[in-house]
Amino acid sequence: MKNNVTLIGMPSAGKSTVGVLLAKRLGYSFIDVDLLIQEQEGKRLREIIEEQGLDGFLDVENRVNAGVEAEQAVIAPGGSVIYGPKAMEHLHEISTVVYLKLSYEDVKQRLGDLKDRGVALKDGMTLLDLYNERVPLYEKYADVTIDETGKTLGACVDELRKIMEQRMEDSELSR
Repeated sequence: MKNNVTLIGMPSAGKSTVGVLLAKRLGYSFIDVDLLIQEQEGKRLREIIEEQGLDGFLDVENRVNAGVEAEQAVIAPGGSVIYGPKAMEHLHEISTVVYLKLSYEDVKQRLGDLKDRGVALKDGMTLLDLYNERVPLYEKYADVTIDETGKTLGACVDELRKIMEQRMEDSELSR
């Protein structure tokens, strides 16, 4: 039984906020992978990107995510985790992957300064380019999709908690 939940989605989709609230409601621990990366590397994300470039950062992110060990945890990786096949394969093995789906307009409104948030953007790429590149990957890797359009984060947490509790019941029944 996969007793972890991994939240994927665009920067500003609420992975950390929803993750903490969901962890509290399920009685799980919460793992913010961006913080794990910073701890393991001894640097902020932005510094890693500045020093190693985007590809270097993605390598670090892939390695750290592929090494996450957890039981009964909500895991919140960075939005670019979907570029790391090893990371996604590992997260799929240990968790139910949930895509927090947000419209482009909502992402743009919530985000603010991309560089300050450590968003991994290739040179010349706009936020819309990034959105269009990532959405098919989020959809590909998701076991469950929560559409956040017109919902509060609290409502998204409630919806997700019900889904996860149902999945846990179903897996216990199938034993």
